[in-house]
Amino acid sequence: MYSRLVTDLYNEIKSLRQVWFHKNHKKWTNLTISVENYQFKIEYDYQNLKLSQFNSYERHVIWRYLYLKLDLHLFSKKEQQVIKKYVEFVANNQQPKRDLYMEGIYKQPVKNIVDYEKTLSVDEALARAEKMQELPKEKKHHFLKKNPVIEDIIEMDDEEELVNNQILNWKKK
Repeated sequence: MYSRLVTDLYNEIKSLRQVWFHKNHKKWTNLTISVENYQFKIEYDYQNLKLSQFNSYERHVIWRYLYLKLDLHLFSKKEQQVIKKYVEFVANNQQPKRDLYMEGIYKQPVKNIVDYEKTLSVDEALARAEKMQELPKEKKHHFLKKNPVIEDIIEMDDEEELVNNQILNWKKK
């Protein structure tokens, strides 16, 4: 299943590359997809990998440093040397050409409403159980309250029956 998903993703990225090339007449060599602050981002990189002074492993180390924002001391000595070499390279040369595509995921930020269970003490569990038993009574009572403003508007005749609805009161003829 995993291999199939990876293959599907790879094929979609190849398709995206072809569409990008036909639209912009330039080919990117790699891309980084991320989601941050409710923003979906794709960063296209146009480095000529064949002419790069960094090999595949070194580019991976640089990517981890740049995009995962790891502290330098978390890398091995060999990896730290690669990162220092990259920083010097960027300081002495032009920043590599990149395009950025960004789009908001939500129109408004959404709070995470997932409540993860935690281990409760006996007292906490008993208090939660009591609260859960009281909750339905409160909700039921709340929904059956009549709206005094609507009651003033509706004049009841003896022949008419008032139907109580949770949202509004209305006459039934």
